[in-house]
Amino acid sequence: MAVTLVVSAGPLKGKRFVLKTPGRYTAGRSPECQIRLPDDPAHRSVSRRHFVLEVKEPHLQLRDLGSLNGTYLNDRLLGRRPDGKLGPASGSASPWFGLREGDRVRAGEIVFVVRPAREAVCAGCGRPVTAAEQEQARAGQGEVLCALCRSRAEKTQLLEETASDGEKTVLLGSEDLPAAEGTCIKCGRVLSGRTGLLCPICRSEPEAVLRTLIVQAEKGEPALAGLKEIRVVRELGRGAAGTAFLVEDRKTGARTAFKMLLPEVAANERARRMFQREMEISKILDHPHVVRVLDVGQYRDVFFYFMEFCNGGSLDKLRDRSGGRLPLEEARTIVLEVLDGLDYIHTVEIPRIQLADGRIGQGRGLVHRDLKPANIFLSGDGPDRRAKIADVGVGKAFDTAGLSGHTRTGAVAGTPVFMPRFQVVNFKYAKPEVDVWALAATFYNLLTGQFPRTFSPGQDPWMTVLQTNPVPIRERDPALPPRLAEVIDAALKDRSGPAFTSAISLKEAILKAG
Repeated sequence: MAVTLVVSAGPLKGKRFVLKTPGRYTAGRSPECQIRLPDDPAHRSVSRRHFVLEVKEPHLQLRDLGSLNGTYLNDRLLGRRPDGKLGPASGSASPWFGLREGDRVRAGEIVFVVRPAREAVCAGCGRPVTAAEQEQARAGQGEVLCALCRSRAEKTQLLEETASDGEKTVLLGSEDLPAAEGTCIKCGRVLSGRTGLLCPICRSEPEAVLRTLIVQAEKGEPALAGLKEIRVVRELGRGAAGTAFLVEDRKTGARTAFKMLLPEVAANERARRMFQREMEISKILDHPHVVRVLDVGQYRDVFFYFMEFCNGGSLDKLRDRSGGRLPLEEARTIVLEVLDGLDYIHTVEIPRIQLADGRIGQGRGLVHRDLKPANIFLSGDGPDRRAKIADVGVGKAFDTAGLSGHTRTGAVAGTPVFMPRFQVVNFKYAKPEVDVWALAATFYNLLTGQFPRTFSPGQDPWMTVLQTNPVPIRERDPALPPRLAEVIDAALKDRSGPAFTSAISLKEAILKAG
């Protein structure tokens, strides 16, 4: 078995690493690595020993080696060191994960695409090239490019040579070239099938996509008017549905968070309308412990929204910075604040909502459905710090619009480690108690650094939820106060129905426990 790793994003774009013989290949900046990346500032996001590949017929496997920034497989985080500190890796390696042709592996800013070793691929996009395209490269003594990348390279070169403004030469990048219907919004590659309007390569480069949208906004695209005056400060984080950035208004200096969502399927006009309608509901939420949604938009197959920026980052990152768990009083304070936010979300009046019979009327309450430390943010410092719930309604908006790539009867929204059994069994009719259970699971995780259930590597996580019970919290940490442990254990029982059906009832129980 032999494979090739083609770098499709990052400073080494187009470089190929051919793994011809069975064995293990370590990737990183260390001289001992077989897949060695430069030890320079452009590659500092890659650890010295970042991940390892095992080539063994008939399998190709990948595992993270406790890297600082983590290894991602098709945008899924596989593992990273738990302490988040510089220096030698202090965490154990992740489990092994299988790789297939076409998979994307990201280490820092470097994105590799897995290809067969003998397959000729385009140096621009990493996709296979035909024999005729290979011959054209040999004839011109240039790099191997697919027809589209060669055409765009020639067009860009022509523009660079001819475009001028007085004595100043105007250099035009690919994001300045027009994107026709049926082509990738960023690079112009022709799309096939229902892949949306971003090619798989560009989907792995969200910041480049955002910068392309800003260019389109500056050209006067009305759907992107809200992006016209912003600049990208940095990436804040990535999740299953999209990527968040810190952006700044170039005129006022005001900073907000910008989240860009890339659907798994092509979006039609109905899907766009449904997503917009669901997200408009989120804009009415106004509570000190809920992240405010400021604006919502979409352009072709890219969906996005602006929300208030929380300078303290997400709760999972605070937990990791604190060694994997939080002190009892800090965790308790945060959970009580989030319960206030949950109570508001579950009871807020919705002025205009589509009812079950299709009529538009007044509704009450929303259900988050994916509450977890990564969706709880911290804003402010010291005594003014507040915990805030983010992404309220986003999962439902994507799912209702059919943008998640699943059917309404074949998908389970949420994250299994923070999900009760009754949500998996009856996910279409999620009620407020699923959020209450998820917050109790979050409290458990903050105090112990572990999940309520034991999820074994290689085991289906959904079956784990259905077939196992939460572990009593004092088995994880015997030092926890017994009365508080009893409340948390009761809140996590999910076989015979929830013990706490409202955020207020759980809050009262925690306060009584002392």
